[in-house]
Amino acid sequence: MLKAGGVAAPDAHTVTFTLERAFSDFPYLVSAGNYNALILKKDYTSGGDIIGTGPFTLTKYDVSTGAVFARNPAYWQEGKPYLDGVEIKFYADDQADLLALQSGEIDAQILSRPQLVGPLKGAGDIVVDQVPGTGLTAFTLRTDQPPFDRKENRQAVAYALDRPGVNTTIYDGVGALGNDHLFAALFPAAPTGIPQRAKDPAKVTDLLGGQKLSFDLTFDPPGKDFALTVQNQLKQAGIEVKLDQRTSADFYGGDQEKDTPWLFTAANLVGWAGRAVPSQFIIPMVRSDGVWNGSKYANPALDEAARAYDAATTEEERRAQAAIIANALHEDVPVIISVWAGTVRAYNGTKFAGLQAHPASYVDFSEVTAL
Repeated sequence: MLKAGGVAAPDAHTVTFTLERAFSDFPYLVSAGNYNALILKKDYTSGGDIIGTGPFTLTKYDVSTGAVFARNPAYWQEGKPYLDGVEIKFYADDQADLLALQSGEIDAQILSRPQLVGPLKGAGDIVVDQVPGTGLTAFTLRTDQPPFDRKENRQAVAYALDRPGVNTTIYDGVGALGNDHLFAALFPAAPTGIPQRAKDPAKVTDLLGGQKLSFDLTFDPPGKDFALTVQNQLKQAGIEVKLDQRTSADFYGGDQEKDTPWLFTAANLVGWAGRAVPSQFIIPMVRSDGVWNGSKYANPALDEAARAYDAATTEEERRAQAAIIANALHEDVPVIISVWAGTVRAYNGTKFAGLQAHPASYVDFSEVTAL
């Protein structure tokens, strides 16, 4: 969408972007959601200092142990941040991170798993903040090959799931039920007229038409609990799921154009961090030309509505296009969205104030103060 050579700096305080098409959500791609990009000086060399506009500057980094940040004296918000610095420690797994919090080795978690920190609510010095979120685990089904080239099989899997059960088991109940489209309730244009899909064994039997359904479900270690939950729930509906766990390096490795498992297996589970706007899900995940379209879903009507949604200048028009997109995904089920993950953050409430959970899992230390 950004034209080649379409970035210009007419003066020291202005950057101009020239786009190939109308895209009202473009600002979100060059702000907080653009977490994988760094802007480097022309003469930057590997290992050199990185200049940013954040509240802290990186002073030390070790891939095995963690990172240290110091207060940025040139931060654009006068008087902030309040802390002199932040030290991030890396742990081998979530359980080790939790034990470090409970022992006082760390004061806050960067990422908290709801089912692990849930029991800590109201216990001792640990505070657990939670908010609705836009993160999700995409249960992707290949629409271009058996068994999921048959829409009824995809729908049967969707009707076999106990979504409240997924929410309780995986997210300790802090998530919000998904309805197999990419508009979380937090998004202003989210449609409200699509009936919530629920577990319906009779519907599953009818959709399968007496045929047996079995498939391999591919995932990496962070998706194991989700995979086991899916396997158990679908077994109750007579659907056999064989678990195919890969290492994260293998799951996301390979050629992204032809054989990486997360985009080219028959069914898989992929964790997506929260996005500020639904276009950041729709464009890569379900448009026919999407770079991360693991379902290989292709629907010209959805493609057209997605472009119109991007170009819309009023909420009324956005809602109209969102309804087209959501209804198509709900009907065709290339991706099952069973739950929108709520976000939690656990920290020591006797030492710091201002730490909050964020819908996109970001941590904003600029507002944090020591008690």
